[in-house]
Amino acid sequence: MAEAQIILSHSRESGIVGLASGEQYKWAHTALAESGFQRGEAGAWHLPVGDTGTTVLDLVRCAQRHRTSVHTSSRRFIGDVASDLARQLPGRWEASVELYSHPAWQEDLVPWIWDGGELGRALQNERIPYAAILTDTVHDTTLLFVERPGSHLDYLVGAFAPEGFEEGGYGDPHAPHSIVLPPYPGRAAQALTDRYLPAYDRAVHARRTAAIAAALDEIRSEYETWQAMVASGRYSDATPLDAAALGTAVEEFLDQSWHRFLPVLDHAPALLNECRPARSPWPEDAAALSRLTDAVLDARALLEGVLQRSLTLQERRARAWPAIETWLTDGERLLRQARLSAPHPRPALPVAAPARSLTAGARPAPHGH
Repeated sequence: MAEAQIILSHSRESGIVGLASGEQYKWAHTALAESGFQRGEAGAWHLPVGDTGTTVLDLVRCAQRHRTSVHTSSRRFIGDVASDLARQLPGRWEASVELYSHPAWQEDLVPWIWDGGELGRALQNERIPYAAILTDTVHDTTLLFVERPGSHLDYLVGAFAPEGFEEGGYGDPHAPHSIVLPPYPGRAAQALTDRYLPAYDRAVHARRTAAIAAALDEIRSEYETWQAMVASGRYSDATPLDAAALGTAVEEFLDQSWHRFLPVLDHAPALLNECRPARSPWPEDAAALSRLTDAVLDARALLEGVLQRSLTLQERRARAWPAIETWLTDGERLLRQARLSAPHPRPALPVAAPARSLTAGARPAPHGH
């Protein structure tokens, strides 16, 4: 493959669109600019509508001088495809385009994708020079939408890691699996609404539950170790623990516990909102969930004070532990409720959308060629 390429596609709004790719993508930029293309949003170049002075053949000749190859896509511009899909989805969705002109930009994307399926593998093993981003602004969900490698029609869609899950990324065992979308916006929207988004929401719910369970297990284990150390008056290596060392050990334990507790602050509000103890085998858990909610509110207010630097370190240590201790006491009740509950459903498609092809009129019509 050449070090610089230009991929041409057709846009309903912009006419012929040129996308640069390759390690020397700037050569492609030069060829596009010299051929009369104008750079637009997200770095995509377009030939102004009504421009009859430039032909694709002119671009090919110019690109050859700049050691750049030119390829014509059989699909419409991915920005148009994504916008058509976003309009079909229930709720409030926005579509935008991202270019990964240099291969390293695509590699930078891999850790942020929360996927255990074909999309995650494709990002690691196939060249994907551009994509569309679909964002649900109500539910704060961000999806990656790409042309399926090896297919002339289908698309792939998967998710970016939700806030608080960035350390997981590709390979997280809780991650949902990307799905293949057909080249029709109505049917693609139906597949997303009926299959992918419910699976994604269940995966988020399971991942939140696992994150809280892991955080509480770590704090509980460290608490038991600390209690044993205080009771014995010695460190784990049998070194005597004097009064000054005990004070330092307490501070270290409180600091570490607070750090371990932060994922609970990220994920607990959503889980608490989804639990319905009255419908469970343990309706008496309602009182414990109320205490946990109060503890989270107190701790989140405390975190805000820390971020605004309105609290001293000593104040944070003194005020954080009661909230953490409440979660150590009652946290298992939240976990058993969460494991029985399900995420609130998203809006459904009101009616079946028309099956208009996403690829209709895909090939650009060159001017004078």
